[in-house]
Amino acid sequence: MPKPIAPPAPKPTATPPADRKPTATRELLLPDGSDHALRNLLYNLFTIGNRMEEVRRYMGSCIGITGPQFSLLMAVLELQGASGVSVGKIATYLHVAGTFVTAESAKLAQKEYLEKLVTAYPGDERAHFNLGGYYFGQQEFSQAIEHYKKATEIAPNYSAAYNILGYSYRQQGDYANAEQAFKKYIELIPNDPNPYDSYAELLLKMGKFDDSIAQYRKALSVDPHFVASHFGISADLTYMGKPQEANAELQKIIDQARSDGDTRLALFGMAVVASDNGEFDQAVQAMDKEYAVAEKKNDAAAMAADLQAKGNILLEARKYADAQKAFDRSLQLTEDSGLSHEIKENARRFHHFNLTMIAVGKKDYTTAKAEAEEFRKGTETSKNPAQVKQSHELAGVIALAEKNYDSAIAELEQANLQNPRNLYRLYEACQAKGDSAKAQEYRSQAASFNPLPQLNYAFIRAKAQQTVGNKKG
Repeated sequence: MPKPIAPPAPKPTATPPADRKPTATRELLLPDGSDHALRNLLYNLFTIGNRMEEVRRYMGSCIGITGPQFSLLMAVLELQGASGVSVGKIATYLHVAGTFVTAESAKLAQKEYLEKLVTAYPGDERAHFNLGGYYFGQQEFSQAIEHYKKATEIAPNYSAAYNILGYSYRQQGDYANAEQAFKKYIELIPNDPNPYDSYAELLLKMGKFDDSIAQYRKALSVDPHFVASHFGISADLTYMGKPQEANAELQKIIDQARSDGDTRLALFGMAVVASDNGEFDQAVQAMDKEYAVAEKKNDAAAMAADLQAKGNILLEARKYADAQKAFDRSLQLTEDSGLSHEIKENARRFHHFNLTMIAVGKKDYTTAKAEAEEFRKGTETSKNPAQVKQSHELAGVIALAEKNYDSAIAELEQANLQNPRNLYRLYEACQAKGDSAKAQEYRSQAASFNPLPQLNYAFIRAKAQQTVGNKKG
C-alpha cells in the first residue's frame, strides 16, 4: 500500500511575524522582506566563533597558557620583525585594548611560559628568540646567546636574531663576536637602517667614535628620518668633547620631527648633554620643554616619566626639596590618571626608591633605611627581578654613605651592573676599602661605559674619567 504523500513544508514567510521585529532595516539584508538568511548567517558565525575559541583554548593549554595569551604570543611572533613591535600595533591587530596587551605580556614574559613554548616548538626559531629575550632582559647573557644562536641555526636568515645576538656579545665585552653578528645582520638586510645603527652603537661602546658616526651616517643615508642615528651621533660627539655639535645633531631631530616622540627624544638628549657638562639648570629647562610636549596631549605616562627624570637631575644638583617636589608630582599625576592599577602600584613602590635617595643625600640615614625597607617589601610582592636589583642598589648606596664598605660592595655587586653609576659606586667603595686593583677595574668600566645618551652616565662620566687622568698622572 503506497504511503500517503506528506503535504509540502511551508516556506518561510516573506515577512517576519507581526510580534517580531526584523534584525536589520536595510533592504539589502532582507531578501523578500525576510531576515531569515541574516539570522542563519549570524548563528553560523556564532558557532564558528565558539569552535575557534575552543581551538585557541586547546592550543594554549598545550603550553600551559590561556587562549587569549596564545593569540597574543602568536601575534608577537608574527609581527615582531627585526626591531620588535609596539603594544599599540599588537592591540590593533588583535582588536583589543592596549592595557590588555600590557598586562598579558607581563605574564607571558615569565620564564616558565617561554620554556614551555620552546619545549612545544623546539624547531621554531621564534620560540628560541623570545626565550633569549627573557634571558637578555635578566642580564643572563650566556643563556641569551645560547638561544639566539639556536635561532640562527634553525633559520640562518633570521635577521632579528643576529641583531640581539650582537647586543648580547657586546654586553659580555666580546666585541669580536658582536661585530661578526652585526655584520651578518647588515648582510641580510642591507637596505634597512637598523643594522648600520646597531653596528654603530657597538663602535660607540668600543670608543671608536669616528667609525661609529660613519655607520650612523650610513643608516641615515638609507632612511633620513631614522632619528635613532642622530641620537647616537649626539652621544659620539658628547664623548668626543663636542657638546655644541651634539646639540646641533639633536636639533636636526626636532627640525624634521614627524611625531611628538621624535621631539621628546631630542629634548631628552639635550638634557643629557647639559647634565654631562654639569649644567643642571639647563638640563632642567630641557626636561620642562619635554614635559610641555606631553602635556599638550595630556599624556600622563610621559609626563610622569619626565618628572622622574627632572627629579633625578635636581637630586644630582643637590636640590633635594625641588627633587622631592618633582617626584611627588610624578606620583600624584599617575594616581590621578586613567593608567592601570599595576602602573599606579609600581609608581607608589618606586616613590620609596626616590625618597631613599633624597634621604641619603640629606644624610638622614634613618629615613633612608625605612624607605628602602618599604621598597624592598614591594619587590617581594612584585617579584620583579629588575626591582630586586634596585633594592640591592639602595642598600649599597646607604652602606657606602655610612662608610660600611664591605656591605656596600656586597650589595652593589648584586645591583644592576648595566647602570654605570653602580660601577662608579663600586669603585668608590673598593678604593675606600683599600682594594686599589678592584677599584681601578670598576673605575675603568664606568669611565668607558659609552652608552647611548643616558642620565646615569652623564652624572658620573666626568668624575670617572678625571680619576683615570689622575691615575695616569
